[in-house]
Amino acid sequence: MKLRIGCIPGDGIGPEIIRETGKVLERVADKYGHKLEYTEILMGGASIDVHGVPLTEEAIAAAKVSEAILMGSIGGDPATSPWYRLEPKRRPEAGLLRLRKELNLFANLRPAVLYPQLAGACPLKEEISSRGFDILIVRELTGGLYFGERKTIEENGRLKAIDTLTYTEDEIRRIAVKAFEVAMKRKKKVTSVDKANVLDSSRLWRKVTQEVASSYPEVELEHMLVDNCAMQLVKDPAQFDVILTENMFGDILSDEASMVTGSIGMLASASLNDSRFGLYEPSHGSAPDIAGKDMANPIATLLSAAMMLRYSFDLKQEAEDVERAVHAVLDKKYRTVDIMSEGCTPVGCSEMGSLLAAEI
Repeated sequence: MKLRIGCIPGDGIGPEIIRETGKVLERVADKYGHKLEYTEILMGGASIDVHGVPLTEEAIAAAKVSEAILMGSIGGDPATSPWYRLEPKRRPEAGLLRLRKELNLFANLRPAVLYPQLAGACPLKEEISSRGFDILIVRELTGGLYFGERKTIEENGRLKAIDTLTYTEDEIRRIAVKAFEVAMKRKKKVTSVDKANVLDSSRLWRKVTQEVASSYPEVELEHMLVDNCAMQLVKDPAQFDVILTENMFGDILSDEASMVTGSIGMLASASLNDSRFGLYEPSHGSAPDIAGKDMANPIATLLSAAMMLRYSFDLKQEAEDVERAVHAVLDKKYRTVDIMSEGCTPVGCSEMGSLLAAEI
């Protein structure tokens, strides 16, 4: 099988973690008889340096003919990088926002997994962390409060800010379908999070989600108010499988869930459209302070690649091989600096990539 992958190395540690992920993917391809076909795409600061803009039309065209996009991190240090002296629409992150829009990437998938080997890094009580958890937050990415009409006006001599939260039933239905489809490949439980006791948009969210659930009788659906969900994530995260929610709630809850795991260097993400196409990237930033020092943790990017194999190419066994490799290396107590603990062996980014590839 030929896998046509658009590759965005990005900025900071991006090229390093993409390189190490490539080592593992090559081993997977060799093992299963696949052919990897990469097209390198410039975006973010790397594109600004060459083209003066964070994303070119040519880059968008290259992304659109790929079957999936694998991305490192983009951006730099806003305090020191010349990229952040540019107007906002020409800064690195503007390229990512435009690419999401051009590719209609409306569904963001953010796993929050507590690996038993890293349970000591979890900030929760041991009686909670000892149970472990494997959560997938499915967040609507292109609607809601962040994309609604907004303005600041003067009224009766005082400034007044207005932000509009809007969702259509079609926007809700397509993200709900995505969540239920994902749940069918997991533990078959969806927790739909809203604020239906207050917001009309949430009441519509709950109504449409319930309608979608009728097409997936094997999946258990529960509704939960967002404030309760925030509490339950620290009280009993093991109760969750797939959490489905709107844009702003998902933004907040996914960050909370990531911190409960204890290490952002282990967190993957995917942004999907209504086909099998997706953009896959680590949840962490570009860490310019450690770029080029062989200190970065490539595991989040590798786990994002595993999601790519599973969701864009429907290669479940290959994805599981990658995930098993991560467990195997952690079992052998190899650690990059961000997840280092007493009794473990410190390794750099390059060595970690080689160790992971050797487990395939």
